[in-house]
Amino acid sequence: ICFIQFEEGCKATCNGPYDGKWSKTMVGFGPEDDHFVAELTYNYGVGEYRLGNDFLGLTLQSSQAVSNAKRLGWPLTEVGEALYLVEAPGGYRFYLVDKDQPHNDPVQKVCLAVSDLQKSTHYWSSLLGMKVIERNEEKKTVLMGFADTQCKLELYNIGGTVDHGTAFGRIAFSCPHKQLPDLESLMTKENYKILTPLVSLDTPGKATVEVVILADPDAHEICFVGDEAFRQLSHMDPSGNALLDKAMAEDKSDEWFAKHNKQKASV
Repeated sequence: ICFIQFEEGCKATCNGPYDGKWSKTMVGFGPEDDHFVAELTYNYGVGEYRLGNDFLGLTLQSSQAVSNAKRLGWPLTEVGEALYLVEAPGGYRFYLVDKDQPHNDPVQKVCLAVSDLQKSTHYWSSLLGMKVIERNEEKKTVLMGFADTQCKLELYNIGGTVDHGTAFGRIAFSCPHKQLPDLESLMTKENYKILTPLVSLDTPGKATVEVVILADPDAHEICFVGDEAFRQLSHMDPSGNALLDKAMAEDKSDEWFAKHNKQKASV
């Protein structure tokens, strides 16, 4: 776990279009150098987000995760052979493969909805450089990735408009710093949207990173961050659990809203 807290909104909208105090918690099965990591963003004062149909789920292989869910009484729905669907708080979907956890990253793939599979595949493969691993015409999916050993990206054609709701998630990759200006220039040349041109982002007590944030044909946000500084920023924090526990204990926002007979904002 790595936990970081900020007093005001991020200039690259890392916490969505919200200006107040926020935190991010990085969680995964190992170091970010060779593992997929989820960034959990908490905006103080926001109690609920409207989910869209953009993020279709994260698949991980771990019989231990299935056992944990059963032991805790967390609702599991069997949706295939040795495959279970579980929803995290807030409604985000996780697919759990009931098999022994592999020695490498157990997170297998992230699935995003698209409205035009051919156009999106061209964007992610021809422009961003991902390798197409599998096409499934029947399921209307394309599986791709930057490397065989990394978590894969699955694009699923929903045959309609992709709705991003109000949670404003994004997917991020690191790359050599020198590639960022070229990537920005390529998207300008191809007339694709750049949400945040090359910018430096400060993190209290940690490295300053440079990022470019793009939008694919369905407005999925994609952040490319300079790898050299990111390696410093993404070190596992041995005090991460303690910092997170402390922040949760000190977060009295629920009590404040209850005392003043108010509800946290639903956005």
